[in-house]
Amino acid sequence: MRIPADGKLLRIFIGEADKWQGKPLYEEIVLFAKKQGMAGATVLKGFMGFGCKSHMHTAKLLRLSEDLPIVIEIVDSEEKINQILPELDKMVKEGLITLEKANVIMYRA
Repeated sequence: MRIPADGKLLRIFIGEADKWQGKPLYEEIVLFAKKQGMAGATVLKGFMGFGCKSHMHTAKLLRLSEDLPIVIEIVDSEEKINQILPELDKMVKEGLITLEKANVIMYRA
């Protein structure tokens, strides 16, 4: 698989407790990306953060550590990213999705 040098980086900011059809949303997004033939996806778990509701999520306090921030990153061509955006819009009920330019230097197995 090849990614053009002028790829796109899709970032999806959600909460660890977010669900899609009863399953963890971050897992379902990665499985969806794989099924769609995306070049790859990575899930990052944050230690602290807040979103549009300004509710603080932190690993410091046990009672607040149940819904830590999650970021899913997907890098691929602009065309392939654009193809999955409508389904992601359905899946992500609360959160943030960003898209930015990515200069792909190397992508190999």
